[in-house]
Amino acid sequence: MSFHIAVLAGDGIGPEIVHATVEVMRATAGRFGIDLRFQEALIGGAAYDATGHPLPAETLALCRQSDAVLLGAVGGPKWDQVQPPSLRPEAGALLPLRKELGLFANLRPARLFPTLSSASSLRLDLIEGGLDILVVRELTGGIYFGQPKGRSPDGQSAVDTCVYTRAEIERIARVGFEAARQRNRRLCSVDKANVLETSRLWREVVTEVAQSYPDVELSHMLVDNCAMQLVRNPRQFDVILTENMFGDILSDEAAMLTGSLGMLPSASLGTARSTNERTTFGLYEPVHGSAPDIAGQGIANPIATILSAALLFRYSLGQAQAAEAIETAVARVLEAGYRTADIAAPGEPAIGTQDMTRAVLERLL
Repeated sequence: MSFHIAVLAGDGIGPEIVHATVEVMRATAGRFGIDLRFQEALIGGAAYDATGHPLPAETLALCRQSDAVLLGAVGGPKWDQVQPPSLRPEAGALLPLRKELGLFANLRPARLFPTLSSASSLRLDLIEGGLDILVVRELTGGIYFGQPKGRSPDGQSAVDTCVYTRAEIERIARVGFEAARQRNRRLCSVDKANVLETSRLWREVVTEVAQSYPDVELSHMLVDNCAMQLVRNPRQFDVILTENMFGDILSDEAAMLTGSLGMLPSASLGTARSTNERTTFGLYEPVHGSAPDIAGQGIANPIATILSAALLFRYSLGQAQAAEAIETAVARVLEAGYRTADIAAPGEPAIGTQDMTRAVLERLL
């Protein structure tokens, strides 16, 4: 059986980290006898420059025809002033892509490898031995997509609307509870129920869904308290379930606990396929952005994208052994002391994108 992977390198460091990751994916596929077919397409600023739109119809069609999508990063200062704003890479590519592909569940594992404890922004006593938190973020609802949205004719006011339906909350809650079942059976639902009506509905529905998961311990926490607790006592969290904007913010905060955004993968998933309930169409990308300031220098950390590929093997291809092989190879590389500049301690030697990729490949095969 062949698996078709859409490859969207994007902008900035996107091509560097994506091409490095494709190398790792090819090697992994060869080891486990998996037939992968890759096809590239334009997205983001590169697509806007070439076609006038950050998400060309051809790119969207390719994604729909594929088993999974590997994405690098989009955007950069070059396109910050594009008009209308809906054609800027982030707004015109990422949000429509998630919506059009039905990618409602964003999984962001925030894992601090024990060997990188010194790279974390927290005191060693708070994170010694590593951390492992999973943020489950609702991805296609909330204030990013609600209507009405826009500026007043005189430009002196603006409106964004936050909308959630019971069905949207229920389906992401089930994703969170199922994930908790595979981990330590603890789920913290994060909202702002003391102020927002959408959050009051969120808490109500999550509590109802919890009745189907008596083996999972449910707690609720206000988002401002959660932001504080992540830096005060991160070990209290296992799975964090939250809405779109809160998840966007909290997952980036959790990322810094791990030492660098360059270490964090993500999976954006849709519904399970009818032909194989164990696999789900998904888009896989690093949490970090396009980092145009270091693009083309060969120093970007490819690990977040490589770990995103591991998630791709696990969730969209149903190849758990291949996923574990990649994750183990990355852990061994870090244990061996290899570091890119973003995770190197002061005075510690750093290697570039190609050398880090080569180190992973050597421990994979």
